[in-house]
Amino acid sequence: MCASLVNFLRAGPPPPRVAVLSDAVFFSRTIAIAAGTSTAEVVNQVGLALEALSPFPLAQLYYGYYLPPGADQALAFAAYRRRFTAEQLEEWKGAEHVLPAFAAVLGCDAQPATTVLLSAPDGLTAVHWARGPVPTMVLHRPMKPDATEEERAEARASLIKSTGEARSIVDAPSPPIPGAGRSDREVVFEAGALRSRLPAEVAAALDVRDKADLEALARSRRLGVLLWRTAIGAVAACALCAAGELALIGTGVWEAARNAKVAAQKGTVARIMEEKDLASRIDELSTKRLLPLEMVSIVAPEIAMPKNPSAIQFLRATASSSAVNTIQIDAQTTNAGEIAAYKTAIEQAPGCDRVEIKDQRTQNSVVSFTLIVTFKPGAMTPATS
Repeated sequence: MCASLVNFLRAGPPPPRVAVLSDAVFFSRTIAIAAGTSTAEVVNQVGLALEALSPFPLAQLYYGYYLPPGADQALAFAAYRRRFTAEQLEEWKGAEHVLPAFAAVLGCDAQPATTVLLSAPDGLTAVHWARGPVPTMVLHRPMKPDATEEERAEARASLIKSTGEARSIVDAPSPPIPGAGRSDREVVFEAGALRSRLPAEVAAALDVRDKADLEALARSRRLGVLLWRTAIGAVAACALCAAGELALIGTGVWEAARNAKVAAQKGTVARIMEEKDLASRIDELSTKRLLPLEMVSIVAPEIAMPKNPSAIQFLRATASSSAVNTIQIDAQTTNAGEIAAYKTAIEQAPGCDRVEIKDQRTQNSVVSFTLIVTFKPGAMTPATS
């Protein structure tokens, strides 16, 4: 199903409905076109040229022209309206293009000095390219439907001779029929092995119907193309939504499997976390517990100032579990000069991080102060018994 959808999206629009007319009722001429001529001016020049060539006024002709981009001449062709019956005109209704058979092969990749021969029940048509992308000559030889192979071969040889020098002869054994294009911007025709690609704008100029009717048909065709592209967009959007839905289903299956795995490992994870918490608690109790006596023993005057331990006297020591590496000591001395020496001595003690002296005050020749000592983490270890 997915492969069919991709092929559908790649196939492009279906072949257009085309009415291919007999070459026997048309005459053609090449007309010089100046570079940069607008489309409206080209239509006027073609109309004036055909009116000058035909014994009938332009209003009594069905006509069209072939002018590929960049060409310096156009191939104009026309037919007398009364050559077509009411039944034939009725067949044109609903057709996207109405053109002579030879016009359908004008988009083939023809090299200079190439002649394309079209075979139809009512005759043979030769389209000759002398140079450039526009044919210089279109000739038709009528044939009876029951003509023999010899008669057709003779007519073929006569047409080739009439076109002049032709280095390449391409035979199309059947009238051209519309084929599937790569997009709506081109019209494709096939005649046996011959393939003709015409840009949509060029193919529109080949249509021989009334120009007012063609303008109305062009508006209808643009609406059809818009509807076609909308349908393609809707199909692509549906395919994208289906792919998204499948992705959501796959994600749900993966999420369910992941949750099941998490649930299966939940007990193991809880046990590991409990063991980790217990190990952290044991480590904290052994290495991070409050050690006030150990800290006091390091900052005691007799340790820090062995030469003059009596200069500093401790009044009170305070420690808190919120700051296990810090101790606060209220002390006093009768010699204020010893405070700075005492601070320096403590700072030199192993593991000491910083020392602060606060609230220094003097009363009755006694200096009181607060000593705050902070040790480096892990520097303090419990005293061994």
